[in-house]
Amino acid sequence: MLDLISVGEMVIDFLPGEEAGVYIRKAGGAPANAAIAVARNRLFAGFCGRVGADDFGRFLLDTLKENQVAVLCPDMVEEAVTTMAFVTLGPGGERSFTFARKPGADMFLTKADVDVALAQGARILHAGSCSLSAPPASEATAYALSQASKRGYMVSFDVNYRDLMWGGDRAAARASVAAILPYVDLLKISEEETDFMGGQEGIQAMAAETGIAVVVETLGAQGARCYWQDAVWELPGRPAKAVDATGAGDAFWGGFLSCLLHSGVHSTQQLTRSLLQEAMEYGNAAGWLCVQKKGAIESLPTLAEIERIRKEGVL
Repeated sequence: MLDLISVGEMVIDFLPGEEAGVYIRKAGGAPANAAIAVARNRLFAGFCGRVGADDFGRFLLDTLKENQVAVLCPDMVEEAVTTMAFVTLGPGGERSFTFARKPGADMFLTKADVDVALAQGARILHAGSCSLSAPPASEATAYALSQASKRGYMVSFDVNYRDLMWGGDRAAARASVAAILPYVDLLKISEEETDFMGGQEGIQAMAAETGIAVVVETLGAQGARCYWQDAVWELPGRPAKAVDATGAGDAFWGGFLSCLLHSGVHSTQQLTRSLLQEAMEYGNAAGWLCVQKKGAIESLPTLAEIERIRKEGVL
């Protein structure tokens, strides 16, 4: 049995190199990043997503294996190439994306793939909104979330809205996300996504209406905000020498989920404010370490690195 199954996209990130016009190949994709983040915390993670039958796809599968993540969809897609993302870095490591996905291999995930993955068993199933943007992956992702909920998994979801993935159709994205929220226990949003989710003032009402136990809003360098039951509180961040924010949210969420898993949590009924505070502090430390290196996966910290800076009182 796995601790976490992550469903969705794994892509090639092309990051700008030192010379103008030069890009460096990196492995990425938020669900894959989350799985690797959990594995680096000495937990058992598996990834359910499709890559192309090309050199990029082989590189991505090798990356999962090198990071001790179980490859739950080993068959490669012949009909499309591995999805690619070109990353532009701005001041403070902030990034924007352009995607090559017409179609991309990640879109070919099926319900049959999900059934194979779920047969492994897990405490948490995690997914994000990008794989809801086009069929058949959209149907497969919604199916994964609903089946995991029925089977008693804790269900984690990262909104991770990317305008280009949806062709700029925010209404369609909102509708697709709204449809799966009743399956979700643990919801991650970024500060930029609060408006997409209806505004900060409506988050608690949305959670109560859909049955979401916890909403965590990441605030970049400012830390994070937690919504649980009737309580809302913030955990301040700490300034970092940020060089690349790619994967920082995934590092935070992977750390947050890892802390809950290490604490023995297997149901939202076990959650307490002190447990959630500890998980937020752990996630904050992971995100702080992540932004100080380039590349999403290379920068995901290990359990030892996170524990070291927490012990030293850096965070």
